[in-house]
Amino acid sequence: MTDSTHSPNQPKGNNGLFNRFLATVEFLGNMLPHPITLFAIFAVSIVLISGIADWFGLSAIDPRPIGAAGRAPDGVIEVVSLLSAEGLQRIMAGLVTNFTGFAPLGTVLVALLGVSVAEHSGLLSAAMRGMVMGASKRLVTFMVVFAAIMSNTASELGYVVLIPLAAMIFHSLGRHPLAGLAAAFAGVSGGYSANLLLGTIDPLLAGITTPAAQMIDPTYEVGAEANWYFMMISVLLIAALGTLVTEKIVEPRLGKYNPDEASIDLSQNNIDTLSAKEKLGLKWAGVALFVVLALFAWTIIPADGILRHPETGQVAGSPFLKGIVAIIFVTFSVPGFVYGRVVGSMKNDKDIINAMSKSMSSMGLYIVLVFFAAQFVAFFKWTNLGTILAINGAALLQALNLTGPEVFVLFILMCAMVNLSLGSSSAQWAITAPIFVPMLMLIGYAPETIQAAYRIGDSVTNLITPMMSYFGLILAVAVKYKKDMGIGTLVATMLPYSIVFFIGWVILFYVWVFALGLPVGPESPIYYTP
Repeated sequence: MTDSTHSPNQPKGNNGLFNRFLATVEFLGNMLPHPITLFAIFAVSIVLISGIADWFGLSAIDPRPIGAAGRAPDGVIEVVSLLSAEGLQRIMAGLVTNFTGFAPLGTVLVALLGVSVAEHSGLLSAAMRGMVMGASKRLVTFMVVFAAIMSNTASELGYVVLIPLAAMIFHSLGRHPLAGLAAAFAGVSGGYSANLLLGTIDPLLAGITTPAAQMIDPTYEVGAEANWYFMMISVLLIAALGTLVTEKIVEPRLGKYNPDEASIDLSQNNIDTLSAKEKLGLKWAGVALFVVLALFAWTIIPADGILRHPETGQVAGSPFLKGIVAIIFVTFSVPGFVYGRVVGSMKNDKDIINAMSKSMSSMGLYIVLVFFAAQFVAFFKWTNLGTILAINGAALLQALNLTGPEVFVLFILMCAMVNLSLGSSSAQWAITAPIFVPMLMLIGYAPETIQAAYRIGDSVTNLITPMMSYFGLILAVAVKYKKDMGIGTLVATMLPYSIVFFIGWVILFYVWVFALGLPVGPESPIYYTP
């Protein structure tokens, strides 16, 4: 499919420099090997580079104080070569434990088990439809973006269910269906990291950040809840900005919709409203959720709560925070099963097991990716290359006087640009975290703050890269309403969201973290002090 150059509603900027930019992004993205292959290449490269660096005697002075955990007696960090007999022995002995000990593997799978019950019972789909279809005409755009942001707790639900639904709702209201599609796409993908709830992405990223931080501080732990506060407030920002861009920029540019542009019969474009049974299921699921949350509150709010820290009695470092993945599991699975029982989609334990099995069967590619990513991360840590690179990088930032908060603009921009060609959140962070987390820690910033900044860059350019895994699906939905829709047109439609989200989110980050001095999550420091 190619972009039409004759449609009166065609967004400007599809030709010339902009079109060449899109072509370049697509070309570079297509040149990259599969992320799994990429990690395998990186792992082998680390082995070779470590041998070369060791031969040249590459080293760095350890900036940590004398007596700090992990600091050598002479205060020198040297490269450890894996291109040796000892290195080969370590690789062979650690191949399995690197994989099984990789934190994101277990945490993501456990969290997904709970989410799968809520997803396959129909609870999440019904909740999304209820939010969007129950909104007033004045609030429908806001609710579409808000529901889309919230849908990222359930993997592909937003892409498969909510985006087509939003296009149908806008069309039924006499508005341009592509504006509804764009609003939902902006929330699902551009607001990917934001949520009021903790989802599978939170333990995944924390599990990658922790070993990166431990290159500098071997005892450092980053919890799944590390960015919760900032991501909650980000929901309101992205929902508001998404609404503003849709109604003030995208929809006026699209103009009045012409049904003749559709490639399908729009008379059959019906919306399934919530049935009486689904509404009853949602009510009982809400009751179940309230009971679950009340029980968890009882374990942590009272001073003698059983999930507070057993020695200090504080929330910091408590079993509650360390067990946040188990809480995600219960919070989704219990209401999910209650909903399923009411509507009849789940009757017994076999249905729960089947739901979990279906979700696990879809995780094969992720598990393979984790195997190779785990080897790369482990090799990088063993060789000390990451630590040496971080120390030298931090020294360069200090020499350039780039140690203030302004460094995060460059960091977020870099993450956003990398995301254009490497769309996987976990793959991108697994590659960049071992370099940038230690580097920014050495100039005084906490891993939790660094991770929050990364999540901005990782989200805002999802909308404009053809390399995003669901981009083809979004284009297929768009073609139903505009038969000559092409990649350039879709990207041009989404570009205003990407720009506005980047500017707004960066401003929020600076105001929240540096102007107000607020933590990005529970017990999450802003600055790092060795």
